[in-house]
Formats: sequence, structure tokens, C-alpha cells
Amino acid sequence: MIEIIFVSIGGFFGAICRFAISRNQTKTGFPSATLTVNFIGAFLLGLLLGLNVKGSLYSLIGIGFMGSFTTFSTLMLESVKLKREKKKKLYYSYLLSSFTIGIILAFCGLLLGSRI
Repeated sequence: MIEIIFVSIGGFFGAICRFAISRNQTKTGFPSATLTVNFIGAFLLGLLLGLNVKGSLYSLIGIGFMGSFTTFSTLMLESVKLKREKKKKLYYSYLLSSFTIGIILAFCGLLLGSRI
């Protein structure tokens, strides 16, 4: 039961942070807010893994906060939207940067966490 409380608290704060970042979305058509939260989340989840965080702290930050802060489904939806709007450059740069930079940031977080 306590793990559910930790996940809920983390989820509450993660959702608020994501909302705050999403409100500052640029009007360029490029989904920079989603890219930002997913990059931050990839790095921080890698860091948690590198630090070997477990138990209630992982439930709070890893599952709760990061689970509501980052978003794979929005990444996919925004990709489909760019594709439907025939914004090829934005579509390909969004997908390529999301996955490539996201994986690199996750590894950077893991390496940093492993050295602390």
C-alpha cells in the first residue's frame, strides 16, 4: 500500500511539471515540450539506474514522477500529426532526435550515476 502512495505522490508532481513545461510550447509546430520532458526523463531514469535506486524512492521518482512526466504516447501522436500535415523535415528530425538523443542521454545518466 505504501508503494501506491509513493507512486501517486510522484505522479502528481511529475504531471504538474510536465504541464508547466507544455504550457511553454513554442508555436513553430515542432513538439519541443514533449522532446524536452522525454530528454530530461531519459537522462534521469538512466541516472536512477546508475545509482541503483530501488524501493520506495524508485517508486516515487522512477515510476511515479517519471511515469507522468515523460510520455511515449504523446511522442507517437505528435509524430503522426506531423506526418499527416506533410511536415517531412519536422517529422524526421523529431523522431530521429527523440530516439537518438534520448538513448544517448539515458546512457549519460547511467554512466554518471555509476560513477557517483
